[in-house]
Amino acid sequence: MRGCATWMSMIATVALTPTVTGAEATKPNLVFILTDNHGAWTLGCYGNRDIRTPNIDRLAAEGMRFTRAFASNPVCSPTRASLLTGLIPSQHGVHCFLDNQYMMGPKAYNTLAEFRTLPKILAENGYVCGLTGKWHLGANLHPQENFNYWITMTHGSTSEFYDLQVIENGKVRKEPKYATDLWTEHAVRFIRRNRDRPFFLFLSYNGPYGLGRLLLNPARNRHRAYYADKLLPSFRRDAMHPWLFNNKQFLNNPVSIRRVAAEVSGVDDGVGEVMATLEELGLDERTLVVFSADQGWMGGTNGLWGMGDHTRPMSAFDRMMHVPLIFRHPGRIAPATTSDIMVSNYDFLPTVLSHLGLREALADAAPRSPGRNFSETLMGKTTSWDNVVYYEMEFVRAIRTTDWKYIHRPDGPFELYHLRDDPHEKMNLYGQPKHAAMQRDLAQRLGAFFDRKADPKYDLYRGGTSKASLLSRRR
Repeated sequence: MRGCATWMSMIATVALTPTVTGAEATKPNLVFILTDNHGAWTLGCYGNRDIRTPNIDRLAAEGMRFTRAFASNPVCSPTRASLLTGLIPSQHGVHCFLDNQYMMGPKAYNTLAEFRTLPKILAENGYVCGLTGKWHLGANLHPQENFNYWITMTHGSTSEFYDLQVIENGKVRKEPKYATDLWTEHAVRFIRRNRDRPFFLFLSYNGPYGLGRLLLNPARNRHRAYYADKLLPSFRRDAMHPWLFNNKQFLNNPVSIRRVAAEVSGVDDGVGEVMATLEELGLDERTLVVFSADQGWMGGTNGLWGMGDHTRPMSAFDRMMHVPLIFRHPGRIAPATTSDIMVSNYDFLPTVLSHLGLREALADAAPRSPGRNFSETLMGKTTSWDNVVYYEMEFVRAIRTTDWKYIHRPDGPFELYHLRDDPHEKMNLYGQPKHAAMQRDLAQRLGAFFDRKADPKYDLYRGGTSKASLLSRRR
């Protein structure tokens, strides 16, 4: 596949494609492209000069890019649950990544079954729904949540991008093909099959996935040769942070760094293929495309590699939270625009539903989503907005505002950072008299948010349970 070249070659074809009119035109398609363990900083449109991402960069150039989008948790299953439900972990109960026992075998079950989710709502409103790629939310063997096109993995983590155990048509097989290409091919197939009806495609890549022993091996995809001799200075070479618990062998390792870069570019190729298909079929103006990541990822900055579960104590550094977020919908979202409002993954569901004309779909949902609707921002309107996001990783909770972050653990340590002066969070100001008022205010706001929003059943601070096996008890 050659995403960028193919995409550009389809422009002439688009002009000859008939325009969709009538009732179908009132139901935009949704293509949601989600990547795995992927910091926004790795993309050209977010300032990276080392890694080639022309198709994602073009997506941003043709839509709206959010500069301050954050995940509410640093691992896969909770963030995917938040995106599809609009709920935080202490509401949906998925606080950590799911064990394989909940995905395959006698203990497998769908962790979202009790909630109103994006695919359920869209299916109720006439959409055909397809998943291609990573699920990691339980009961993987058969389609869940009203998806009727379903190809996924048996597991959550990725040990390699080749010879994966893949599920298709209720059967497990070993797939020799490069996984990123496999998911893209099925995404294209789904779009072609459903071109004449409203569809929701959840293209859920398990890449770039900057974790695991695969990072000790060079890439095998088409980008290996390009990155083989690159220094890639955007991966900071800092001294190891004393909290780094996992992934020490990857820090400052050129093999690991080049592998991540190649896998990011591999995902970019897939984005190009999907966008080329939409153009070829004349579906551009009928399709909202959203590109994001399940959580952020650190590749050397501050001597850290990975996410918040890879440190002890578990942590909430900005690059573990900051994710790319791009919305593209020609004719409805102005091109080459950016927004600096602070948004979280729990804001995604109410915003997308509103943009699709389904604003009231969550009116009776329980528990109530803490998510905010920023669909007017997509339309270029100025709206009143509180720049604050909340985060939780098991017993670690955090509040982040424009300039400040406060991190709370029941038994400490506690952290307070002035992000404007200390963007890499190297100077903990907790306990300093000069900042006592700010510290107190943030702590009160953090506690009040979870007091209002957390479901007692899943509130770990109050003895609640979790659907996932926890990595920690109190710390």
